[in-house]
Amino acid sequence: MQKEESREFCFSLFEEYTKSKSLIKHGLAVEACMLEYAEFYGENKSYWGNVGLLHDFDYEMFPTQEEHPYKGAEILRGHGFEDEFVDAILSHTPYTGVPRSTLLRKVLFACDELAGFIIAVIYVRPSKNIDGLEVKSVMKKLKDKAFARAVSRNDIFEGVGLLEINLEEHISRCIVALTKNRANLEI
Repeated sequence: MQKEESREFCFSLFEEYTKSKSLIKHGLAVEACMLEYAEFYGENKSYWGNVGLLHDFDYEMFPTQEEHPYKGAEILRGHGFEDEFVDAILSHTPYTGVPRSTLLRKVLFACDELAGFIIAVIYVRPSKNIDGLEVKSVMKKLKDKAFARAVSRNDIFEGVGLLEINLEEHISRCIVALTKNRANLEI
């Protein structure tokens, strides 16, 4: 099995560099969404899930635009990860200039901000869990510019455009993914 497909290896790397509970949850949430999309598109779930898991693994240690995700790319290449895996991770941030020219890259970009946004919506619910979360609730929060202000609505809308689906469908698929993985996410 290649490193790119080994969840055990990728998770150990993730844990080595990521200690913050919120960043751990974010990596797991994006992984969950990537797994759901890999299944939907008939792609390699292990590979896609690991791209989602590791997309921000370097962020806690290297949070600046000059370092993230470039340092992560160096670390992954040092461990022998293939170029497509590394380039997919590089493509998730607009400032790297790595084009979102593959389905994998488009899905990663589309899932990154939305996964974080949905987790934020869950945190403000009275139950603090995902049970019964509806697409319309997420849509309503997206319209509230003061809510989760750090989340780029433009990136969410651009991601949906790249996938050529409607926003409601994308939100729904991500809610399903997070619900399936709720135990790991503690939501």
